[in-house]
Amino acid sequence: MKNQPFHARLGFALQGIAHAFRVENGFKFHSLAAVGVAIVLCITRAPAVWWAIAALTVSAVMAAELLNTAIEHLADHLHPQRHPTIGAVKDCAAGAVLVVSIAAVAVAVAFVVDVIL
Repeated sequence: MKNQPFHARLGFALQGIAHAFRVENGFKFHSLAAVGVAIVLCITRAPAVWWAIAALTVSAVMAAELLNTAIEHLADHLHPQRHPTIGAVKDCAAGAVLVVSIAAVAVAVAFVVDVIL
């Protein structure tokens, strides 16, 4: 699908996001958390820098979830049987989501200390 016009590529990307939202509980959870972050930022009237930090943090978590979903689906399609190497690949992808999620919690703690306390 190379060399497609922008609107077509945008459609593919939106289809991928919609698919992840439909099939992945983790993506649904992180989407809900993103809405919660936006609500907290609105309520606290957070400075613009916190909006930027939150946008980068939320997008990193969501991107990691999307990549994890893509890797899991591809691995399961190419090798449906259990295999230690495929398991390790999927575990590493899940670990990436965990790492950025922990970083997001650290950002939330910093926000609370800086803005709320």
